[in-house]
Amino acid sequence: MDFDARDIRIVRGEALAPGLEAALGRLDAEAVVGRVWDRDGTVWKPDGREASDRLGWLDCPAAAAGLLPELQAFAASLRDLKLKRAVVLGMGGSSLAPEVYSRLFGLQPGALDLDVLDTTEPETVARAAARLTPDKTLFLVSSKSGTTAEVAALLAFFYDRVGRALGPGEAGGRFVAVTDPGTPLEALARELGFRRTFLGRPDIGGRFSALSVFGLLPAALAGVDLVRLLGPALTTAEACRSERAAGNPGALLGAVLGTAALGGLDKLTVLLPPRLRPFAAWLEQLVAESTGKDGRGIVPVVEDRPGPAESYGPDRLFVAIGPGGRTASRPAERAPEASAAPLVKLAFDDPYEVAGHFFLWEFATAVAGHILNIDPFDQPDVESAKRKTREVLAAGPGAPSDATSSRLAAGDVRLAGTSESPAVAGPLFLRAARDGDYLALLAFLPRRRSLEDLLSGLAAGLRLKTGLPVTVGFGPRYLHSTGQLHKGGGNKGLFLVLVPAALDGLAIPEVPGVPRPADDFATLFLAQARGDALALAEKGRRVLTVELAAPLEAALGKLASILT
Repeated sequence: MDFDARDIRIVRGEALAPGLEAALGRLDAEAVVGRVWDRDGTVWKPDGREASDRLGWLDCPAAAAGLLPELQAFAASLRDLKLKRAVVLGMGGSSLAPEVYSRLFGLQPGALDLDVLDTTEPETVARAAARLTPDKTLFLVSSKSGTTAEVAALLAFFYDRVGRALGPGEAGGRFVAVTDPGTPLEALARELGFRRTFLGRPDIGGRFSALSVFGLLPAALAGVDLVRLLGPALTTAEACRSERAAGNPGALLGAVLGTAALGGLDKLTVLLPPRLRPFAAWLEQLVAESTGKDGRGIVPVVEDRPGPAESYGPDRLFVAIGPGGRTASRPAERAPEASAAPLVKLAFDDPYEVAGHFFLWEFATAVAGHILNIDPFDQPDVESAKRKTREVLAAGPGAPSDATSSRLAAGDVRLAGTSESPAVAGPLFLRAARDGDYLALLAFLPRRRSLEDLLSGLAAGLRLKTGLPVTVGFGPRYLHSTGQLHKGGGNKGLFLVLVPAALDGLAIPEVPGVPRPADDFATLFLAQARGDALALAEKGRRVLTVELAAPLEAALGKLASILT
């Protein structure tokens, strides 16, 4: 099913009606849609040069047709190698769209099993190494800047591993680079003898790159029918050319998002049926990193366990995405249906419609940025956590802590930054919440299913206890996603940084030409957690770091009992 404005159903829109009607009128009066398509950066800022240089994503649905033969030919050329898997080593915009393709379409007949690795957590990296056979795996090293620290560490680790398995000089044949022209990664790929380098377009930002080579190459390797995939994207892009905003699906959705946020409904609460859940992380990055700046922002909240209507505050805008514009799960519908908050329903009936949703939300986010008077194409606060991480690494493990701490009698939970006991400090921290706040669980933990389930339960329990929207992000992934919103948006977040008290080491090998951000993954991972906590504190955010001893499941359960 293709999008047009009729497929965006606004339910209980009374709270939005006056502002939405005015916003749509202004979009028409200012010819915003036409100016977006004309690459007019002043849609967002008076000096719109930077924004003008970041609008290449508008071309992606049409331009992709010229890219398909090359991608399909490359995928076919790999058959003689008898490969089984393709693994994307990337972060943020370079990894989230491939993950959507991987999880939404699964393993296709005769194609490679697509996987994504976007973490420096040593247990997760070690598990990936254990399941990947070097001579049966193709690694896609994906980074627009070509300088991403996490990607460099993963490249060093797997290039060394493949080299030891296949012999000197043979490792490069199992690696492909995806990067922008002229980056250090492009040069490194030549030096290390990569099988191929695919170049992206510098006028497309990472989070807008799902329909560019950064998303389509992994999709091609996974056996996704690219012609069928791009059909909904082309139809949606054409619909988003309508200069009448009310009849333009992207402009209408963007007007809803922007109007809601200006009216205090800035918690975009997304409900998805289980089979569409892979779309959530991509959507979360697009909205949070694009709008969270200049003290404003839209906070995406993905509800894994929707609760009763009374557990939601007055700052919610619900968006239900699913078959026929409805979520597939009745319990998931009850909360928004019973609530007084506005509800938007979007149709998503077939996995191949995902490309239409990619473009729809990209256009909507651009329009919402105009309404919020922010530039949705920059990310001014992302660098702060990277800078603090480098400072932590430079200081070394013996550096003095800037915070006192105390330990629970059982020894499994420790709160840094307070001399109080965890049983006192944790609830006190939550009581610092104000109207309009949200709570973010920032988990620098292994991506185990058991821990994901416990975090989902903790989020639901905290929402019921505090009435706050609760988000969950795994580090360091979220640093390239919601991290911008945390620091650049309004000071509305309470941040619980969850870290292991100890980690097993996993060395990052030395590979000629590959920058090594740290000696081992555990050091890098923990430095990233501490660096982000310091960056949040530097911005005046309310942040508390929680150290969990092994076994992590038991410690997380103890924390839940303290906080909920």
